[in-house]
Amino acid sequence: MIPRFAPGVRLQEDKARGRWIVMAPERMFIPDEIALEILRLVDGARDEASIVAALAEKFAAPADIIAADVRVMLDDLVAKGALRDG
Repeated sequence: MIPRFAPGVRLQEDKARGRWIVMAPERMFIPDEIALEILRLVDGARDEASIVAALAEKFAAPADIIAADVRVMLDDLVAKGALRDG
């Protein structure tokens, strides 16, 4: 899977409130810190394995554990229509 934001959806900083948000047509998501780390790597070029590898390196954590968390989050955002498979 190569995740990318769906048309009209973007990750942006809400400077007034000091947080990051996922803006989608007629809705908004506020990602937690873990989701934000994953979403910052969603660029339409990296596949899921590359995202997992980058996170495993950054946090010195086992890739298999990170992979499970990434998969759940990506599946959830695809189901909500915020992401799609490239």
